[in-house]
Amino acid sequence: MIRYFIHIAYNGANYRGWQRQSKVLTIQEIFEKKLEQVFKYEIPCLGCGRTDAGVHAAQYFFHINLKNDLQTDLKFILNKMLPKDISVFDIIRMEGEPHAQFDAMERTYDYFIHTIKDPFIADLSSFYLLENADFNKIKKAILIIPNYTDFRAFCKTPDRHNNTICNVKSVKFFYNQNKDRLRFQFTSNKFLKSMIRIIVYKLLEIGTGKLSVEEFEHFLKNKEIPQFNNLAYPQGLYLSKITYPFINIVPRTEMFTIFQNGKENFWQEV
Repeated sequence: MIRYFIHIAYNGANYRGWQRQSKVLTIQEIFEKKLEQVFKYEIPCLGCGRTDAGVHAAQYFFHINLKNDLQTDLKFILNKMLPKDISVFDIIRMEGEPHAQFDAMERTYDYFIHTIKDPFIADLSSFYLLENADFNKIKKAILIIPNYTDFRAFCKTPDRHNNTICNVKSVKFFYNQNKDRLRFQFTSNKFLKSMIRIIVYKLLEIGTGKLSVEEFEHFLKNKEIPQFNNLAYPQGLYLSKITYPFINIVPRTEMFTIFQNGKENFWQEV
């Protein structure tokens, strides 16, 4: 068997995430069906991680094993066969048996918010009315996050994980000049189930005065699960970068230009 890594992106609005599930449409199922059509045998697709229903991926990798070396332009063939909201960027022949999920060193997610209703990005960004939000309080809470490694408090299903330890490298917060477009960016070795969407919701609560920074840190410090762990909307979340010891491809960041209205230096870090 010969292993290949496949570099893709997808708009997740029409799918129940990456992982194959019964009676719902997923990205994994689509690829496995298309590859079986091409090669005439079953080809499991093992992804770099799960994404929730409605969540997008600007950069995603999965690996497959083929019986023989590729003799066709599989990238061209798959892009012709796939729906318009899924793209294949690269197909990379690997030596040995590297694993798309277990060998990933670092993952980055971006979460986009718009505070003025905009029908053109309704499926690509989350709409929240945030009148008089205190961005300084949000920033204060963000600076706390990398000081902790156990994120049990902000996991939807903590007991289903072997452990709830995540080495969060950085958390950043950006806004545009009018402060009506917001962007959170999280980088870590791994993330727990719904962890980012829970944290974003908590940060918005902090910004609107519904939660204090001290309460936020209390949950982290004491590994105490809040009574209500609400999730931020899925459509604002993007898996945007995966880094391996053997692959470090620059993301197709032009995917995010729709949020920037063609302007350079659109985002200002708080």
